[in-house]
Amino acid sequence: MTLAQHALERLQAWPDLTAGPASCGTGRALRSVRDEIVHFHSNRDVDPHLTRQAIQRFHYDLSGSSAIHLVPGSCWLTVHLDCEADVDLLLTLVSIALKTHQTRPSAGEAGPTGCNFHRVTVLPRDAVAGG
Repeated sequence: MTLAQHALERLQAWPDLTAGPASCGTGRALRSVRDEIVHFHSNRDVDPHLTRQAIQRFHYDLSGSSAIHLVPGSCWLTVHLDCEADVDLLLTLVSIALKTHQTRPSAGEAGPTGCNFHRVTVLPRDAVAGG
């Protein structure tokens, strides 16, 4: 079982999430009553959907993680799953996403609707570290 499959299996057990096809046309999505919360695009790349306010609040921490890739102007993050700690990080981000989407964001708060699929190129951590 891949890390993404493991994360999807764990998240599907959450009562506030329902599985279905991703609106971008690639992979699976989990959604709340109101919004898509996370897209599973591959065996390693997963896009949780936060609000602009949540990304601004946690920007320093998010940008400091080698597992997270931010796209300017997007409210979707890309999490590259390389280990179980990345799965735990993803579950934390999905929890934050659920909380931030409990009330409908004001106009323009959610940002562009498209996820990061085909907008992020993830390099293996070994290549980034030079080794």
